[in-house]
Amino acid sequence: MNKKPHIFHRASILAFSLFLSLGLGVSVAGALNIENVTSKKGLHGWLVEDNTVPVVSIQFSIGGGTTQDPEGKEGLANLMTGLFDEGAGDLDSQAFQGRLDDLGAEMAFSVNRDRMRGNMKMLADKRNEAINLLALAVQKPRFDNEAIERIREQLVAELKASEKDPKTIAQNRLLTLIYGKHPYSKKGEGTPETLGTISRDDLLKAHHAMFARDNIHIGIVGPVKAEEAATIIDKIFGALPEKADLQKIEEAKLNLGGMANVNYDLPQTSLMLVYPGVKRNDPQFFAAYLMNYILGGPGLTSRLFSEVREKRGLAYTVGSSLMLYEHSAALAVSTGTRSSEAQKTLATIRNEVKKMADDGVSEQELEDAKSYVIGSYAVQNMGSSSDIAATLVGLQDENLPIDYIEKRQALINAVTREQIKAIAEKLLRPEPALLVIGPSKG
Repeated sequence: MNKKPHIFHRASILAFSLFLSLGLGVSVAGALNIENVTSKKGLHGWLVEDNTVPVVSIQFSIGGGTTQDPEGKEGLANLMTGLFDEGAGDLDSQAFQGRLDDLGAEMAFSVNRDRMRGNMKMLADKRNEAINLLALAVQKPRFDNEAIERIREQLVAELKASEKDPKTIAQNRLLTLIYGKHPYSKKGEGTPETLGTISRDDLLKAHHAMFARDNIHIGIVGPVKAEEAATIIDKIFGALPEKADLQKIEEAKLNLGGMANVNYDLPQTSLMLVYPGVKRNDPQFFAAYLMNYILGGPGLTSRLFSEVREKRGLAYTVGSSLMLYEHSAALAVSTGTRSSEAQKTLATIRNEVKKMADDGVSEQELEDAKSYVIGSYAVQNMGSSSDIAATLVGLQDENLPIDYIEKRQALINAVTREQIKAIAEKLLRPEPALLVIGPSKG
């Protein structure tokens, strides 16, 4: 089976397309009934009991992402995510994947800088067998040498194929520019050289350090009652060590005001500007979120889209986004433009950023932004049982309360123009870090 593990997405997708088109009978706008379940071994998980679809979705996250990779072994966590369905317990790779296939179950693992994620979607009437497989993968991954070499070769091939990809170059150079020597600047996917140093013992050691009962957030959605959910949680995670053994990651200080040029012989120039941000638990978060949406958020109505692309035709793409990590926050503006228009595009972006800091937003812009941000939440986060389970885990990852979804609309509606003006001044006044990728002349 030819698999392609990636740092942000890696899945072994099997026969489950039947359920992608099924609706989920959970009322999001009303009250999503989330139960906080405690297992006999003291593990906690959030449960949404839903009986409209005969599917159980389990999502979980493990603290400690690619920042935990040892020096010289970057790519360790990423390699690990490619191996969980390559054999566990007494089942080798072929036997394990055959069982998954027979059950019509889907299992996937991925990793980012802060956390590793796993999920399984299964038919409700086959959940016991599927959960047994997930428990094996979580507790007793084999990390067989044959599988390690095969997945390593795939990752190395992908890395070599992406060496000249402008997006890959931009991401790596940007992280180095703004984070310096902080672990966030690591190449989480690794390099051919660092991947080559990773052994089975390294994988076992990293697994033991991260996979522990005090280091897990769990979400379950489906025709499951609280008592059964508690049993499922212990079945999958109860045999893990009590405490994780992670290296401490310090808060990251953004290196702003600097500039980096990457010479790349293409007729297009990519520009990235990085400003300070606010973390998810900051009281000013929703003011920053709405401000960012108005400045350069998704869709065709943002100021940057209107001024840079629609009115002037300067850019192919333009937008802004909040970069949220556990130990850092930033606001990034990015665009791709003809190299001959790079200076004009940069000046237009800077002017729009300055206008936001100077003048804030209009009442109509704020009302439109609130309407979109409130209305799009269900579509983006509640479209399926897997989406809801992922949302339950994400809320826990962000240390948000269990009633957050109920309170979210009121929190957004409470944001004022004055609050947006204040956060815009705070975030957009400093000189940003600037990354330019394109031809040396143009």
